[in-house]
Amino acid sequence: MTDNPTGNPERFEPVFCTIVPPFVLDTLAQSQDPALAGPARRTLQRDAFERTQRRLTTVIGAPSVAAPKGAEEGKPHRTLYDAKHRTELPGRKVRGEGDKPGKDATVNRAYDGLGATFEVFFKHFERDSIDGGGLPLNATVHYGEDYGNAFWNGEQMVFGDGDREIFLDFTIPVDVIGHELTHGVVQYTANLTYFGQPGALNESMADVFGSLIKQYTLGQTAAEADWLIGAGLLAERVTGTALRSMKAPGTAYDDDVLGKDPQPATMDGFVRTGRDNGGVHINSGIPNHAFYLLAQALGGHAWERAGQIWYAVLTGGELAQDASFADFAKLTVAAARAKYGDGEELKAVLDAWAQVKVPAT
Repeated sequence: MTDNPTGNPERFEPVFCTIVPPFVLDTLAQSQDPALAGPARRTLQRDAFERTQRRLTTVIGAPSVAAPKGAEEGKPHRTLYDAKHRTELPGRKVRGEGDKPGKDATVNRAYDGLGATFEVFFKHFERDSIDGGGLPLNATVHYGEDYGNAFWNGEQMVFGDGDREIFLDFTIPVDVIGHELTHGVVQYTANLTYFGQPGALNESMADVFGSLIKQYTLGQTAAEADWLIGAGLLAERVTGTALRSMKAPGTAYDDDVLGKDPQPATMDGFVRTGRDNGGVHINSGIPNHAFYLLAQALGGHAWERAGQIWYAVLTGGELAQDASFADFAKLTVAAARAKYGDGEELKAVLDAWAQVKVPAT
């Protein structure tokens, strides 16, 4: 049983979610260096194809995926596939649930990352897999030729190996895995429209829980975490640390090829654009920063209180598919009050939204 508030759990938005924003790939595709432009163009072409495939599933229906017979509640059911640098999904099965690690480090990282994501949602949010009903976690690695992205296509995870010039293997940062799988959680719950402010909230939710999964695997408190999304993904030649920073949006990279990280930290810098589905990967910096500020104010492990508030809103049934930042902020205030009363949690939520200049009352 899903907790999708739309009333029809089989009807989802045709969302195709990637970790690398299209505007980054657009910039690389225009490079005079064929080692950069070629992989970026191929990646954009594949993304366009997969995006179309995702739309088609809403018309003809996606194949039903259910927990396998005999699957134990509260335990993940992972299957890893190897595309062998081709693009047919899912590819050849290379590791199943409970199988010992093999020689392929990419397969092992993906398997562990799927497990960590499952564990965080089950242990700390009482959610049995992505759909809340034990959905199998399937993932394909070594997708495409120098494919520079990772994505959730509504049914499974897919990881590219990167071009090794700008991007390394997309299974390296565990938060990339957590980010993409969280898009699945959003799909099965609030189902936020992937455009404008609700689309930016969709991306922010993925960053928030991706970061929590990273912090959980590292045993970090909010104060100890780096709050970077995709740290370890950028190759040595890139002047930057990650794809995004929740702590300081707009500072993740400043590179002669990629340009400067365009994320704003507050509504003063809100970007109005028709690109990137209305700036979903850009303006997500604002709710990202609000969550960071809340987690810092509360201290301890960010999944213990800050994460609980965000999760309550995501799954509570009151978050509309077309919610604005202000709509979401007001619901976090209500959730904080409902869970913790009028104490420090409520004050911290109000202060966080005030600092990013989103009205919360």
